[in-house]
Amino acid sequence: MKIANRKKYYGYFFIAPFIIGFLAFGLYPVYNTLALSFTDTTLMARGGSFIGMANFERLFADNFFLKAVGNTWLIWMMNFLPQMVVAMLLSIWFTSTRLKIKGVGVWRALFYLPNLLMPAAIAGLFASLFAFYGPINQFMVRSGILPEAMHYLQNVTVTRGLVVFIQWWMWFGQTIIILMAGMTSISLSLYEAAMVDGASGTQMFRFITMPLLKPILVYIFVTSLVGGMQMFDIPYLITDGRGSPNSSILTSVVLMYMKFGSSKGHIGAASSVGVLVFIMTTICALGIFYVLRDRNAEPVNPAKRKRQTR
Repeated sequence: MKIANRKKYYGYFFIAPFIIGFLAFGLYPVYNTLALSFTDTTLMARGGSFIGMANFERLFADNFFLKAVGNTWLIWMMNFLPQMVVAMLLSIWFTSTRLKIKGVGVWRALFYLPNLLMPAAIAGLFASLFAFYGPINQFMVRSGILPEAMHYLQNVTVTRGLVVFIQWWMWFGQTIIILMAGMTSISLSLYEAAMVDGASGTQMFRFITMPLLKPILVYIFVTSLVGGMQMFDIPYLITDGRGSPNSSILTSVVLMYMKFGSSKGHIGAASSVGVLVFIMTTICALGIFYVLRDRNAEPVNPAKRKRQTR
């Protein structure tokens, strides 16, 4: 009996590395950031004083913070919506038994390839392409499309459009693979039965594919939301850290880094930005779970069911 009881505790040794890692690198940073957001701690001071909600009050009174939040949502929505449309369309084509597209594996690899590249390298590449003496200006001027070179990265529309395109280009391939995995897991017998009943392709997509893809869609929406609210590398590096034109690509995390990297290094102010981003992301993620929940699995009120049977 003692040996059997000892074996029951062996599992704790296997899960201990994960628990220790999560507490040290996951839970403690969240707690520490929340605690620092209520202080005036800086990099050059030994400690900070508790100042309550002062950091948050300054943030909501700061137009840069409000603009950064708006830019973050705008850039994410502008790249995520086309990403879902294109990924869904290509996933339907690649998994269609009617089209029977050849080389699906090759196409998937090509679309996924940008996701394997480093964001810093991609930002540097596009910054070089659209520089004042870059290849884009050379082609446009030599071909007579533009009379003279243009400062692309000083134009609000062009700069924001580049960030949106890069974010879309890097991540839509991964969305395709996830959607295809979800579509191929749906039983073909459901589609065959629907075809026998005379259902059209649109009806099968609406009443079979989309309802059964809800768990996959929840995962895509939430992970994309988390990544979108943490946009930093592309918006910051595409202008080499010099700042975006008219703060057009200033995101919440870029603003947090700017406050942290200021002359005094306001850790408390930077932490307050991180806390607000965390709260905003959590609320929106819970909203996604609520909207895309499986309503058929909800418990039914017995009294309501009794009234329905009457």
